[in-house]
Amino acid sequence: MLTIGELASYAGVTVRAVRHYHDKGLLPEPERDHSGYRRYGADTVIELVRIRTLARAGVPLARVRELLRADEEEFAAAVAEIDARLRAEIRARQRHRERIARLAAGDSLALPPEVVEYLDRLRALGVDERIVEVERDGWIPLVARSPRRVPEWMARKREQLADPQVSGFYLTLSEALDRADDDPRLAELADTLAAYLTRMANEQGDRYIDDTGIEPPFAELLDTHVFTTLPAARRLIELLRNRGWSGWTKLERVRPARGASGGAGTSP
Repeated sequence: MLTIGELASYAGVTVRAVRHYHDKGLLPEPERDHSGYRRYGADTVIELVRIRTLARAGVPLARVRELLRADEEEFAAAVAEIDARLRAEIRARQRHRERIARLAAGDSLALPPEVVEYLDRLRALGVDERIVEVERDGWIPLVARSPRRVPEWMARKREQLADPQVSGFYLTLSEALDRADDDPRLAELADTLAAYLTRMANEQGDRYIDDTGIEPPFAELLDTHVFTTLPAARRLIELLRNRGWSGWTKLERVRPARGASGGAGTSP
């Protein structure tokens, strides 16, 4: 016969756990011997191991009591149910681990790999990080809104970045970020961008310039974020409008303001 300490040791639990199982009615308490000690037999060790195994598998103690009284068929079905639940929990925890890993991955937190690759391409070109961050912030709601269009958008972006005029535009904008509104480099940048947009629209059609399909209020919301983050962009858009184009997030051809230069290679 075993003391409570020996029982706990054989079953791989603590004495406190044994007493807890006694209190919950899961493990019967034996009578005390003439010395006042409770003594346990091998059958109690077996029962305690079963309780321990179920409890460590995450089975609530109330459910443990039911399983201990179940017949072989009921017990097997219950174990299968517990196994399925544990598998689901493992999958959920794995998803949580992936999300936690993405927290340390910067741009990958809310963006798919294609967009992250595009942002990295901008960095590789030497584009100012402030511009990259504005691009990232704009893509986050766009991707959330229309995730299925990401491959199409990114294919077009890769094609555009392969054009030296576009990459040059980003680099010129990088240089202009900290310039005053009357700096002639902003006008040169507007000329460069207007020339590119006009050429691409003539070759590919206006739809090629903007095919995001987002509503004007949403585009205006994103534009506000851009102008707040990059004040030089607001002045650039004013200059661009005089050259036949309007918008930042949603570019569209417009009639140049009366008296404006209206074409690339001219001053504002």
